[in-house]
Amino acid sequence: MADVFVSYARPDEPHAKRVADALREAGYRVWRDDELPAHRAYAEVIAERIKSAQAVVVLWSADAAKSQWVRAEADAARSSEILVQASLDGTVPPMPFNQIQCADLNGYRGGTEAPGWKKLTASVAALAGEAAGSAPRAAHAKQHQVSICVLPFQNMSGDAEQEYFSDGISEDITTDLSKVSALAVTARNTAFMFKGQAVDVCDIARKLGVSHVLEGSVRKAGGRVRITAQLVDGATGDHLWADRYDRDLTDIFAIQDEISKAIVDALKIRLLPEEEKAIERRGTNNPDAYNLYLMARRYWITGNWGDTRQLQLVIRICKRALEIDPNYARVWGLLAIMQSILHFTFNMGDEDGTAAAERALSLDANIAEGHCVRARHFYEQGKFAKADESLARALELDPNSWEVNTEAARIYFFQRRFEEAARHYERAVEIDETDYHSWGMLCSAYEALHNKEGVARAAKMALSQSERVIAHDPTNGAAHGIGAFGLALSGKRDRLRDWIDRALLISPDNMIMRYNFACTTALYLNDPEAALDLLEPVLRDVSHSAFKAISSDPDMDSLRDIPRFKALMAQAAQRFGADRLSPATT
Repeated sequence: MADVFVSYARPDEPHAKRVADALREAGYRVWRDDELPAHRAYAEVIAERIKSAQAVVVLWSADAAKSQWVRAEADAARSSEILVQASLDGTVPPMPFNQIQCADLNGYRGGTEAPGWKKLTASVAALAGEAAGSAPRAAHAKQHQVSICVLPFQNMSGDAEQEYFSDGISEDITTDLSKVSALAVTARNTAFMFKGQAVDVCDIARKLGVSHVLEGSVRKAGGRVRITAQLVDGATGDHLWADRYDRDLTDIFAIQDEISKAIVDALKIRLLPEEEKAIERRGTNNPDAYNLYLMARRYWITGNWGDTRQLQLVIRICKRALEIDPNYARVWGLLAIMQSILHFTFNMGDEDGTAAAERALSLDANIAEGHCVRARHFYEQGKFAKADESLARALELDPNSWEVNTEAARIYFFQRRFEEAARHYERAVEIDETDYHSWGMLCSAYEALHNKEGVARAAKMALSQSERVIAHDPTNGAAHGIGAFGLALSGKRDRLRDWIDRALLISPDNMIMRYNFACTTALYLNDPEAALDLLEPVLRDVSHSAFKAISSDPDMDSLRDIPRFKALMAQAAQRFGADRLSPATT
């Protein structure tokens, strides 16, 4: 692993490369994110590298100070007492980092004699040891000796539609074990990389650096559930504990509690009283409401974006769950997101999510989805600072939430804050690699950032995940719309034109799909008239929120000076009484 981790904002990459190369010349092992492996999740690798580093060099600039990811990396380093700071352009580090010394690299072009460089390398040496072969001194806290990976439980129900339930059980057990302070738990997204694979438990333990692995299966039929689980020693492959639970579905929460506590006992870990209470806190005591919540959430994540019937289906399932348990805060939060999207993006539905969000927060102030909906409302009102505050609160409460990261990414993207948008779309696909929509949005974000490697990687995944969905549902317009990016960037232009023509026959009313085709045609087929033909029906009945999004979307930039595009936008703007098009300037 690297001695030194370099953190920076994307526009500062040339400076970061210069600093990293100079540290390597000084004899240090250095890592920065140009070395991200293609097969690993972005955030997981970043966390792993920071954890293993002896020093983290944060390169502050005006762009870096606005980057939530640079701040998060700096905060992680500060907490471990391995933070080294430098300013590239005279920018003072933001609070609370302005209380720590900062080397001045303004104008640094290499060499070892610059005072700022000497200051930086002296701090690195104090933390990581002298370079040129001397043994680095570990400056951060001792790692957990007991660690575990919860592999996704197999769905043994004989019904692929029950996959959401077995996945939900795996995620809940992971969450429960994460509440135990004496135990390090592998992130859900890393564990789910092994879903559906024939695995060697000892090999997984070695790859992930964990001492133990939990595996199991779920069979759900009618009102009964069977769960098997076994805890395996990652070094020897021996079973430390195993059990099978044949119960009524009403006992599902008790089973999860028993599994978590049995693991703690088998690992001989002391469970604090507050941790035991946290494990037992479920949000609902009704298994039917819990099952409906898992179902609704899965339909939302895997659904046909742009088909409002999907949103209405999730809303119906949420409302049914709330009939069973009206105090289930997480369902209120999911309902609020659905209502806000239907109302703002598609100009449908009387409810805009406000009441549902406030209900969620009144039941549990820590429901991140409620803060997401507040952020969406502030964004729609042009109160961007308040939107940022609400998003920051949501991300603080649940940084590993797919819903929170996709909502944050969408708001950032349409403010043309592409680096932040890309970070959160990356996080979304780390949490759920099958999220083809976020892969497609990453294509656009990385295109705007001129990150060609990122575009190529995102396009490849957008196409493969879209094709997977279309194989099961040929009518999924959203998957066709996103897959088009992958086809365009892979150079398969003839197939792309056939793909678009077929999709328009299959799903002519999916305006989101049509819009994505317009983006692809404008960006990669260099055919502005064809792009405008696709865009014109979208703009005839576009919502105000979607209109603002189009006004700021970088995929439309190549069309903005074309008279026909200007006329279409002016006609749409007239409907809203809008004379300024960009949401970032209203």
